[in-house]
Amino acid sequence: MRAGIGCLLFAAIGWGLNWPIIKLLLRDWPPLFSRGSAGLLAAAALFAYAALKRDRLGVPAGSWGKLIVLSFTNVFAFMGFSAIALLWLTPGEGALLVYTMPLWATLIAWPIRGARPGARAIMALGLCFAGTLVLFSDSVATLSGDKLPGILLSLAAAVLFALGTVAASETRPMLPVVSTAWQVLLGSVPMVGLSLAFEQPHPARLSGLGFVAWAYMATVPMGLCYLAWFGAVRRLPPIVATTGSLLAPIVGVLASAPILGVALTVQDLVALALTLTGVALVIVRRAKSA
Repeated sequence: MRAGIGCLLFAAIGWGLNWPIIKLLLRDWPPLFSRGSAGLLAAAALFAYAALKRDRLGVPAGSWGKLIVLSFTNVFAFMGFSAIALLWLTPGEGALLVYTMPLWATLIAWPIRGARPGARAIMALGLCFAGTLVLFSDSVATLSGDKLPGILLSLAAAVLFALGTVAASETRPMLPVVSTAWQVLLGSVPMVGLSLAFEQPHPARLSGLGFVAWAYMATVPMGLCYLAWFGAVRRLPPIVATTGSLLAPIVGVLASAPILGVALTVQDLVALALTLTGVALVIVRRAKSA
């Protein structure tokens, strides 16, 4: 249980820090190319690490179908759809919708795995959503009909990532590092392909600061965070893992202060208090049970 909670916190913090850091990279490269190219580098590093461990890199017979589905839901939909949605939405609006994921994961896990949420879990989820709404309250008022494509893409990213999270918690005949490497690879290739077709990126425009941001994205959010996230969902109930993921937007806002020079507000601190209380409700109880 402690290992699962450690993996969960690492993934949430790493993904949260990526919010302000990707803004630095987006000054040089478009969203899909930024995330897709970082994913390709992350997959290469994960395959290299697995090879050094002498893990079997191939995909077992009969596993390709599920692997492709998980790659689509966990990587392409989560990272790709949310990136495309930014053509219509602000980052705050997109994050508000994408981080409805815990709600969808709870609803999906109930009939599929029989994971009926208890009163404590529902209260924790409610506190976390309250914190998210407080954090992005300005974005709620700006959502309108002309932003419908972005809204649908963000909600699709949330629902599909929730489905992938529940499915990924089941045992698979592949080692964790190899499975993560394949999912990141298969999910990143379409992002790069779509970027070359529609975004027309210019790789030579990457600045020194942009390179540092890209290297971080490849190493942590697209590599280690996915590895940690899949480790968390294998060890923790869906309600715990997905509720803990709501720490990511809080970390992103707090990190924006030193990285982007964005001042923290009372609204941010209230959101932090609500979210931390909600996460603590499920994590502390599970830790005591373990």
